[in-house]
Amino acid sequence: MRSALVIGSGLIGTSAALALAQRGVVVHLADHDPEQARTAAALGAGTDEAPSGPVDLAIVAAPPAYVAGVLADAMRRGLARGYVDVASVKGGPRRELEALGLDLSAYIGTHPMSGREKSGPLAATGDLFEGRPWVLTPSRDTDTEVLNLALELVSHCRAVPVVMDADAHDRAVALVSHMPHLVSSMVAARLEHAEEAAVRLCGQGIRDVTRIAASDPRMWIDILSANPGPVADLLTDVAADLEETVRALRALQSSDEAKRREGTAEIEDVLRRGNAGQVRVPGKHGSAPRVYETVAVLIDDQPGQLAHIFADAGRAGINIEDVRIEHATGQQAGLVQLIVEPKAAGPLATALRERGWALRQ
Repeated sequence: MRSALVIGSGLIGTSAALALAQRGVVVHLADHDPEQARTAAALGAGTDEAPSGPVDLAIVAAPPAYVAGVLADAMRRGLARGYVDVASVKGGPRRELEALGLDLSAYIGTHPMSGREKSGPLAATGDLFEGRPWVLTPSRDTDTEVLNLALELVSHCRAVPVVMDADAHDRAVALVSHMPHLVSSMVAARLEHAEEAAVRLCGQGIRDVTRIAASDPRMWIDILSANPGPVADLLTDVAADLEETVRALRALQSSDEAKRREGTAEIEDVLRRGNAGQVRVPGKHGSAPRVYETVAVLIDDQPGQLAHIFADAGRAGINIEDVRIEHATGQQAGLVQLIVEPKAAGPLATALRERGWALRQ
């Protein structure tokens, strides 16, 4: 791939453009808002000048509701040898293109499974997709050359290609992305009018659950409008679980010992099913989940503290698998949780104590 046209200069489009430009691809940028394209170009994502002729690959990074229309216009104008979109829903846009009677041999729907809570070109980074799954949904009509161009795009972005059926993809993202976002928003909404004294008690658990609720509602309306059926089906199942859980909690209030036992069993069942589902979430680098141990270090909120901890761990020959930070309420301090292999936990704790770090048991 020598040249590309990215139509849509938001977070995803600009991030893909940055990755391609960094690897020597000549990238042209277009957007319904010219200022967005100029901003992306100023960041080094390419040029906002139109290409003089057809490019190798056109990448449509428009909201799902507009993808089919933008693709149809680009294909009719012959802007590229191949066309992809990066929308989070795949079945709908393809059916719209088929209804328009377009030759879809030069098109393949794709979806990079990566993003941020922030949107727009200023939130973009060239490494946004690195190590992340990038779904490709070829059909029997897809030309081999176009599939290869899409795979080259994924490679330039250092993502991991995953081939799926379009409708299977839509059901999958409803489960792992769209439905969880709505549930996160519902939990966060309980905080809107909560008493200040209660909100001040928020810890890492509520931060984890509500993190994705900070995303742009306008963007999510576009996403959910393109995939409402599968999301509604999943929320129906969640609602049934909620009803059963509410009944079980009410039973725990009963003076009847039998009802309390029944309520306890039902609560335990949903918690155990949660355990069983959580362990299926892929671990580091998408591999099977592994059991790690945590070494918790107390730190002051001062510049360089994390760097010093990582440096001391490195000197001890310990690889940090993951890290979490929990900030103390009302204090300039926090707790850094270093996630390591079980055999490394003891040596790491010893090394950090010897270097003066305070550990929490």
